Parts: sequence; C-alpha cells; structure tokens
Amino acid sequence: MAPNLKSFLDMIAFSEIGPALLAVSDNGYNVLVGSTADKPLLFDSYAQHPQIHNKAMNSDAAGRYQFMGRYWSAYKAQLSLPDFGHDSQDKWAIQLIKECHALDDILTGHITVAVGKCASRWASFPGAGYGQPEHQLAALEDAYERAGGQFA
Repeated sequence: MAPNLKSFLDMIAFSEIGPALLAVSDNGYNVLVGSTADKPLLFDSYAQHPQIHNKAMNSDAAGRYQFMGRYWSAYKAQLSLPDFGHDSQDKWAIQLIKECHALDDILTGHITVAVGKCASRWASFPGAGYGQPEHQLAALEDAYERAGGQFA
C-alpha cells in the first residue's frame, strides 16, 4: 500500500475512533459506534459486519472506519470481501475513497482536497454535516503527518 494512502487510512481512524480508543481496541477494527476509551464497545467476530444497533446513536456503524451495516452486503459482494477483518475493512475504505475521486489527491499529497472530497463518507470530517462532532482540518492534517504522510 502506498505510504500516503496508509497514512490517510490512519487519519480516518484517528478521526472516527480517536487515539485513546484505538489503543484499547484492535486498532479500531473491532469498535462499535458509541464506544469511548473508558467504555469500549467491541465486537468479537470478524466473520461479518456485526450490525449491532446502538439506540442512543441510532446507528450500527462498526469497525476502524465506522461503516454502516446497511451497506455491508453490497460492498461485500462488489469487493469480494471474505469477512469484516482488517484487510476487508481497509479495502472497503479505499473503495469509498475511490468513489469520492480522492485517491489521486491522497497519493500526490493533496490531503486538504481529499478530506473535502471524502467528507460525505466520514461524519467526523470537517463539513460532513451529519450533526456529529467534526474535527478541524488542522487536527486531521496533524494526524496524517504523524502517521508518516507527505504533503504536496
């Protein structure tokens, strides 16, 4: 995997999960929506998306990139995903990046542009507009750089 792409995936996990929760989970891959570092909500099996609905959050988002369960079957088939494991979650996230036409921006270090293009996919990105807490662009750029990403 290209270094900038790996760094961007790490930045998404930082944004969606946060460093404290990443540290007390399987690097975010087994996290359910509504988790906190003090009260992690984790799933045990990577066989499929867990599709566990959190009533308080009105969501069943799960995994390192907080994927919604209603999209699992379609992406599983489209990408021939064998399970909801690490590689499958990474492939799904990369597919979403491609759908946002942001892959070339990431590979060439145009991260501000890529974040803007991907805001519709990740509620924690600035400008996402889902009514959830959004990170400032500077925090995401810092996380990307700390993960080894290079800027244009």
